[in-house]
Amino acid sequence: MGTPDLSATVLKGLSDAGYNVVLCVSQPDKPVGRKHILTAPPAKVCASDLGIEVYQPDSLRTDEAYEYISAKEPDLIVTAAYGKILPQRMLDIPRFGCINVHASLLPRYRGAAPVQFSIINGDEVTGVTIMKMDVGMDTGDMLRQTEVNIDINDTTDILMGKLATAGTRLLLDTIDDYTEGKITPIPQDESKVTKTSPVRPEDGILDWSDTARQIHDRIRALCAWPGCSSTFNGKRIKIYASRLDEACDIEALPGEILVAGKGTLKVKCGQGAIDILELQSEGGKRLQASDCAHNYRTGQRFGA
Repeated sequence: MGTPDLSATVLKGLSDAGYNVVLCVSQPDKPVGRKHILTAPPAKVCASDLGIEVYQPDSLRTDEAYEYISAKEPDLIVTAAYGKILPQRMLDIPRFGCINVHASLLPRYRGAAPVQFSIINGDEVTGVTIMKMDVGMDTGDMLRQTEVNIDINDTTDILMGKLATAGTRLLLDTIDDYTEGKITPIPQDESKVTKTSPVRPEDGILDWSDTARQIHDRIRALCAWPGCSSTFNGKRIKIYASRLDEACDIEALPGEILVAGKGTLKVKCGQGAIDILELQSEGGKRLQASDCAHNYRTGQRFGA
């Protein structure tokens, strides 16, 4: 059970390892882009390429969904970023239960957006937890974990790729030991729990009084969606990529442009500065700063 690219990586890993995947359960196709083109999720595309049956129910809480999945008589259900909580009767279908590939080191970052918030919070290390599922939101007992380093310029998509690879490897190292009873599940330490909520469009609004590191982290965490934004001359500007310049000590107001031209667009933050690398003016095209920095002037301010 899964939906995005991480799910597709896990699915392919299971298939390549020789496991008999009898069904891929994915969320329904959704409209994508300005033209709202109905698009299949990556897990569905991967399953179709592998010749695996795909089921896309609107809900797992219906009798129809329960009967459909029960009829497959699975030994084990693996979820990886499916996007919905499984009801108890669904968890009870497989004889070995359900296990989840979760993209954080639980109990840290339970919830919908562990990868984005690990970057926003400036973490240097995250990881993957294979956990036994229950009816809560990532509350089940843990089977195994592995750490993954976060580089200073990793975006959510890049880190997701690292976690997908590490998580697939960890899952394949876990399944047989788990089903053979060689792993003792470990309860999560409730005193160390942190939770994440779904990313909202307003999470991308930049506050230039934040440090350069905080702004850079937010930009790389949210560049895929919803994108970070600021105002400039009364219009909205989206900023998709940046480079960190924490050593910059030029005196200026937060959001003030320090360098504009010769391919560089450097903006002062509450502490340090960032070079904006990719941006999009309201109603305009997405551009590299190297192609449009000359349209800005030193002393102008973002967010003023």
